[in-house]
Amino acid sequence: MIFVTIGLAAGTMLVMSLVFSYVLGWANSAFHVEVDPRIDAVMDALPGANCGGCGFIGCGEYAEAVVDSNAPVNKCTVGGESCAANLAQIMGVEIGAALPFRPIVHCGAHYDDRLGRTGYHGEPRCASANIVADVQGCTYGCLGFGDCARACNYDALHVIDGLATVDYEKCVGCGACAKVCPRNIITITPFKAERILAVTCSNKDKGKDITKVCTVGCIGCGACARISSLFTIEDNLSKINYDAYEPVCGIDVIKACEKCPRHRIVFVGKSISEDVVEFTGEVVEPEFKTTVDDTEWRG
Repeated sequence: MIFVTIGLAAGTMLVMSLVFSYVLGWANSAFHVEVDPRIDAVMDALPGANCGGCGFIGCGEYAEAVVDSNAPVNKCTVGGESCAANLAQIMGVEIGAALPFRPIVHCGAHYDDRLGRTGYHGEPRCASANIVADVQGCTYGCLGFGDCARACNYDALHVIDGLATVDYEKCVGCGACAKVCPRNIITITPFKAERILAVTCSNKDKGKDITKVCTVGCIGCGACARISSLFTIEDNLSKINYDAYEPVCGIDVIKACEKCPRHRIVFVGKSISEDVVEFTGEVVEPEFKTTVDDTEWRG
């Protein structure tokens, strides 16, 4: 009797396995979606960082966008020019010269430059400190708790004496630092040379108010704008027109830098220097935020 039971069980399992195999085979054929082999080729050519610097969730989504939606082949900041060339070859398209995108920290104040600092004892993160109105006198500047440094997967950003500082030798321009900065003082900008000029301040308050909270912040005096058309004053803050920026700056630009009374127009990039006299030859626009935009400023 027991052998009959075992035989029935085995026979039932065999029949079920055959039925399920047939059903799965039919489903695989009926619901099969043809995948363009170029997607796998693009995936193999990408570095696999999944950093999101291309604007897509990861390398897989970007690969599909390149093949299926004709997304630009030069969006991978980590892979750089060689990666873009490989993708262009796979897709059979031409690619022009592309500028590298790198971050600029629009603040130049270290701890000793900040006035009106208070004892903050909360969670040591910029996102947390940013909702506290009186962490420091300047409600626009770098908080210095290192959210940007923790977000960087390439060890290219460090907080030095309270100020986020980019190591351009390691930076790949993925934009992770800009995404996590609660005050939006890090912008991603196309570098037309290894070093370009930047306004390292983001405070939009009037000059007399800025001098009360920072010893180096831009006071919006307009000296740079009066000397060179490359500069404009918007919301009491000097701004550079990067569309008009040239790798070799004219003498008027150099004089404008020298004229800045707070020395906030500096060169950033490889071999960073704040000596504005020394010269070698899809922008994320600044949208600086104060601590709490709807809260009255008490700096």
